[in-house]
Amino acid sequence: MDVDELRSLLGELEKLHSRFESKFSELYGEKSVEELEAVLRSLHELSAEKLERASSLYRELAKFGGRLEELSKELYKNEHQMKFRIEEVLSLLRGDDFNSRARLKASFDRLVQFHRLYDYAVRKAIGELSAEVEGLAFLGENHKKVPVGILEEIHRTRYLEERLDSLVRFVYRLYAHPSDVHRVERALLEWHSKGLLWVEARNVEKLSGVRDAEEILEGLALIGVVEKKMRGGEGVYRHRAYG
Repeated sequence: MDVDELRSLLGELEKLHSRFESKFSELYGEKSVEELEAVLRSLHELSAEKLERASSLYRELAKFGGRLEELSKELYKNEHQMKFRIEEVLSLLRGDDFNSRARLKASFDRLVQFHRLYDYAVRKAIGELSAEVEGLAFLGENHKKVPVGILEEIHRTRYLEERLDSLVRFVYRLYAHPSDVHRVERALLEWHSKGLLWVEARNVEKLSGVRDAEEILEGLALIGVVEKKMRGGEGVYRHRAYG
């Protein structure tokens, strides 16, 4: 797939996402079960189209590695998660007993909460991928070395964007699932009490039972609650309150 095809694929994704967001807004407000089901099925159809294109994009860009692989993988994961969330709500839509309605409400709430971060993450990934693809075109047409100053500025910008993205994710978790943040913090302190000074994210995840504990640890590091350092190519964490 050449650069023009990648541009086209990203353009299709952007248009589909705009259509998806417009349709998603129809979920809000009073609706009958039939009306809600119609909106969800339209969203599911759009989500499936988006996932198909995100999958194609990931397959192509994974060959380049680095930032292109990372961004396309993150985009694919978000699209896969959204499709799963919609399917979960659809599967519970027709239950009419109390337990079924409770499960439906919980599932719908999870969908809405996920969407709050999803729109930002998808638009950000598409925008950054578009810039990266244009970079591929530039390098393909101009074999001269890019000036060091420009490369340094690009790396610095990427670094700041990654930190901002981590902070946005953390704030979302703190807003939507505050108990997860507290459980991760307690688990880190518990590892310290067992004599482990620097703790790997997977150990915190295992003890706390919180999925993606590393995302929370990164956020806590950004706001200064924990310290982070690299060891053997992997991040390890220490709570500043320890000791």
